[in-house]
Amino acid sequence: MKKVLVVRNDKIGDFMLAWPSFAMLKQSLPECRVTALVPNYTAPVARLCPWIDEVMIDPTAKSSKAEQAELVSDIKQRGFDAAICLFSNGYNAKLLWKAGIPYRLAPATKLAQFLFNRRLKQRRSRSEKPEFEYNLDLIRYFLADNQIECIEPQGPYLAFDEEVLAAQKEKLVVQLALDSGKPWCFIHVGSGGSANNLSLAQYAELIKGVAKQQHCEFVLTAGPGEEVMAASLYELIKAEVSAYVYDTNDGLQDFTRSLACADLFMAGSTGPLHIAAALDVPTIGFFPSKRSATPLRWKTLNTAGRHLAFCPPAGKEQETDMGLIEIEAVLEDAKPWVAQYCS
Repeated sequence: MKKVLVVRNDKIGDFMLAWPSFAMLKQSLPECRVTALVPNYTAPVARLCPWIDEVMIDPTAKSSKAEQAELVSDIKQRGFDAAICLFSNGYNAKLLWKAGIPYRLAPATKLAQFLFNRRLKQRRSRSEKPEFEYNLDLIRYFLADNQIECIEPQGPYLAFDEEVLAAQKEKLVVQLALDSGKPWCFIHVGSGGSANNLSLAQYAELIKGVAKQQHCEFVLTAGPGEEVMAASLYELIKAEVSAYVYDTNDGLQDFTRSLACADLFMAGSTGPLHIAAALDVPTIGFFPSKRSATPLRWKTLNTAGRHLAFCPPAGKEQETDMGLIEIEAVLEDAKPWVAQYCS
């Protein structure tokens, strides 16, 4: 197994939860060349992963037949010994089958499984374990199937040199007029359409509650199309809290370096939350209680004790109603925990 292709070509949050899998594979097979197949918007952060040797761009199922045929040809030319598809769908199954990769492993789900010649039965719909553990189970299967000793990975999974962080902090001080002498609490109110999030009013109450105890600088982050939301939240809190809108950056890698500068990060279950967690920035996450979206299923990559999760009460009528999360109760649990990192 000299060349292995790992496929995780969906959203940023999903991709971040594959980092332990890349770590396990590369640490167990250090001489193997590990290539990741990802969509274009995920590629910048994929290039930061120390266990990925090469990044290939997937034009995705929305692309033309000519673009997909070009990708199949490119994969064929690279001569992969194996492909590990961390989630299964028809597009990925056909892609790897057409590319003729001799060893093709994926979860045994849906009709697409029959185009893979190695399958691991998983019941991800039951959400009995974190997503990153389902991914790791596939790597463990692959290693055992090829008689390779498995090296279990340990976080943090992403880090920057002190010089890089110092330069990024200075850049943010200049760009946003932040006080470098105070803790920085980042808040991301967008969701990318992937999961329900708190309302702006709930975030405003949360920020004001934290501010009463901790003298933080609050940084309101925004991705493309989320600028208005961040600006609206700023209007709700500016009279009482030292806050700044951070809606302009120099790309995903630059944004990731900025997240590494945070002392605390709060968000719904979305890509930036999982990037911050891979950096082991202390995180507070807000999740639906729906089985497919719970804090357990989308558990972050933080090391032990550096993550708090909240969700609505369980029940079919309310499991996705984030308005049922009582901020007063959140603050009661969060304040002593936040004090560890923002004092």
